[in-house]
Amino acid sequence: MNRLGRRCLSALALLAIGTLSACKCNSGNRPTGTIEKKYYAPGPWTPVTVSVGAYCCDSQNHKFDLFYPTNLGANGFLHPILTWGNGSFGKASDVAYFLNHLASWGFVVIATEDAFTGPGQTILDAANFLAQANNDPSSIFYHKLNTGQIGAVGASQGAGGATNALIKSAGTIKTVIPIELPAHMWCTLGPDCLDTHNLTSGSVFFIDGSSDILVSPPTQPPNVTGLESIEAYYNAVPPGVPKLKGTLICPNHNDITGQPGCQTAVPPCVNGVYGYLGYPTAWFMDRLQGDTYAHGAFVNGTGEIFSETRNWEYVASNIQ
Repeated sequence: MNRLGRRCLSALALLAIGTLSACKCNSGNRPTGTIEKKYYAPGPWTPVTVSVGAYCCDSQNHKFDLFYPTNLGANGFLHPILTWGNGSFGKASDVAYFLNHLASWGFVVIATEDAFTGPGQTILDAANFLAQANNDPSSIFYHKLNTGQIGAVGASQGAGGATNALIKSAGTIKTVIPIELPAHMWCTLGPDCLDTHNLTSGSVFFIDGSSDILVSPPTQPPNVTGLESIEAYYNAVPPGVPKLKGTLICPNHNDITGQPGCQTAVPPCVNGVYGYLGYPTAWFMDRLQGDTYAHGAFVNGTGEIFSETRNWEYVASNIQ
């Protein structure tokens, strides 16, 4: 959440209690579709290596955390890059289960240790660091990365930051998944507040949880103007930019931090990370690894995500 004060945590906690009682969460967001099930499972690139703070630095002198397949470059494979954006006061270890999962599908994931990533520059710096490492003979990533296939993903403040990173990247970042993107009313970053009218290249998959109505509401009442919901952010993306949105039924603002359940998650959390594993991984497989099977989940009207109403609602897409 963009500079969202700690004073809001109690309000969020109360919201979590109220909405949890109202939701029917029997599925726990476990996947029901065959495509989602495939990418919900760990990928073929296990084991994964985690390197915390071993590389330096972004433009604000923060170190980087990395999650990558241990057997880098096996059989000549060039790994696409994903750059992660932390939420306010957050760190990559909060979402380690999620980032490990992405790495198991062949991505090299880098996360700046910046805890206020909304402007997007440090997220972009992280991607650029790996692009440079690919050309450094002393790096373990030397000639093992596909620097032409870079994606961004982030949660809360980092959702806006990841999207800003794409906008600032001049085309080097190809796709983004903003998770629990806060309504504009929460942003105090002035010109760095995300405006999806400026998202003129790449592609985007907006994801929110149905219990996160205080920070990241899925829909917008007719009398409310501006970018105050996922619906508004989605609608503001210019025509011609591939876009998708979907609301996970029941998760709250920090379910992405489940490891995988809510027992050790940052509150508020309803189900845990389960719903964020399948389709987000499939999206990156489609967009950055050319996976045509994954693509079938997202086609407008006929994609699998449209039929998975046990876990997903408010789904919209212009994907062909």
